[in-house]
Amino acid sequence: MTPQVQLLPGAIPAILASASERGFLTIADRYGLMAATLDDTLDETDRRCVDRLLRAVVRGRIQVGEQLS
Repeated sequence: MTPQVQLLPGAIPAILASASERGFLTIADRYGLMAATLDDTLDETDRRCVDRLLRAVVRGRIQVGEQLS
């Protein structure tokens, strides 16, 4: 049985904005992104934000940090 995951409205753009500002993803950001990947109801804007974040990590513009929040 898969647990129900529900994102807060505007969570993905907020993660994108804060990660872009800080230059890294926190553990809390990563859990939010994990929840987003499990959500089948994401709209196109949120999906594009997730794609932008992943591209930024792959290109090294955003680091994956060990900070909690």
